[in-house]
Amino acid sequence: MSQPTTYALSARVMHWAMALLLLSMIFAGLAMVQSLQPWHLTLLGLHKSFGVIALLAVIVRLIIRLRNATPALPDSIPAMQKRIAHASHWLLYAAMFAMPLSGYFMQNAAGRPVAVFDWFTLPALLPESLPLYGFFREMHALVAWALIALLLIHIAAALHHGLVKRDGVLQSMTGRKQKQQ
Repeated sequence: MSQPTTYALSARVMHWAMALLLLSMIFAGLAMVQSLQPWHLTLLGLHKSFGVIALLAVIVRLIIRLRNATPALPDSIPAMQKRIAHASHWLLYAAMFAMPLSGYFMQNAAGRPVAVFDWFTLPALLPESLPLYGFFREMHALVAWALIALLLIHIAAALHHGLVKRDGVLQSMTGRKQKQQ
């Protein structure tokens, strides 16, 4: 069986859907910490609900990633750069898990329910605790900044490969065929 030149369709769909979801969640989170406007509570409720969806989506995405072959990076990329790319992808997965979990645990420790679109409420797994709340609030913020940095590096690298190097790396996630040079 030969190695694919593009990611599986399911992987590409999950990648781009999660990209939109994560960017939306980051902007919502940043807006919430900057404001105490009347819309804050509505946005917080949506942020919690979409956080649960993000956690479920990253689980699905990881399953898809582990079950499907991935395109090889071009031979023109140095071995160290390949290792860094590989590590950065796993750091992105770790951050995508840590963000919703730290948010969920922060809400637990604050004694606040996590209602998902008012359809159901997740059970609290942690007791109400100010020290735990402080820890998970800080963790949520630190992971958010780490995720933002990782996403900026990821986007910059993708654009570099797609627009400058034109080596097929970006096309492997867009599904577009690489033009022969």
